[in-house]
Amino acid sequence: MEPVGTRSNGACRTVSDVVETLSAPTTPEPEGVRPHRRIPARGIAIALFLLLLGWWLFIADTAANNDVIEGFDVLITGIGELPALVFNPDAYSSWWTWMSDAEGWSPIFERVIEHVQLVAMSMFFAIVISVVLGILVHRVRLLRGLILGFASIMLTIPSLALFAIFISIPSIGIGDRGPIIALTMYSILPILRNTIIGLEDVDRAVIESAKGMGLNASQRLLKIELPLAWPIILTGIRVATLLNIGIAAIAPLVGGTGLGRYINDGLQRFPDVTSVERMWTGVVFTIGLALVADLFFTLLRRLTTSKGLRS
Repeated sequence: MEPVGTRSNGACRTVSDVVETLSAPTTPEPEGVRPHRRIPARGIAIALFLLLLGWWLFIADTAANNDVIEGFDVLITGIGELPALVFNPDAYSSWWTWMSDAEGWSPIFERVIEHVQLVAMSMFFAIVISVVLGILVHRVRLLRGLILGFASIMLTIPSLALFAIFISIPSIGIGDRGPIIALTMYSILPILRNTIIGLEDVDRAVIESAKGMGLNASQRLLKIELPLAWPIILTGIRVATLLNIGIAAIAPLVGGTGLGRYINDGLQRFPDVTSVERMWTGVVFTIGLALVADLFFTLLRRLTTSKGLRS
């Protein structure tokens, strides 16, 4: 579109010409032709998901006695009692008393530190492996489908099944080694994909300018490409970390450490006394840890990214 007052095809366009063109009536649509309507795919998908979720809850509730009417009655009753459980001050008071007096804050923070160590070790290995593979795929395009496909397969393996597989391996067995390996496997795909995307989004003109300045391939990678791709890579690390914090809660099922021990103990003791308080402790502190990690990566992105690269 040319600026107003410039010459186009030998004719000078003035302000009045532009106004006349914009105000000209458009050609009416033929009568009887209905406008095209898009199918609300997102709404249909959400509705199907809710129906499947409701059906799964119904099956889970009625599987034991196959009583359809009683199953729906229990489900509706449970949903109706949920607000009373959430806003029950006695429950929160009992939970706080158990944490401060019975369990004590020191053991709880020890579980938090164990959870952080479990996630941090797995993320360290995942970052190193993913960034190296991302650089390799960026350099050798033929390996992209193979490596990304393998990383996608690792992410689709059920976490508890993968944890259980490592128990049978003599060199791994029961403990934190199996969960660390499994969490590393789950973290590779988000970081790997973002590393590839970040490197591919670097402007080729910038790379050519670096070549003209005499920088070799390694110098261009370390000084130009990786710094420019860093915000996207950091987003992948952030997503993988939050994913790991949640999955690490089931590590105690295979002898691991972390906040999942409270959840596991509560499930084993339910409905005995302090079972709910234990589960609440594991769940709430896991969610709190995820929120702290998300805030940490937000600040890290702001401190390590130049103003020109911030979205």
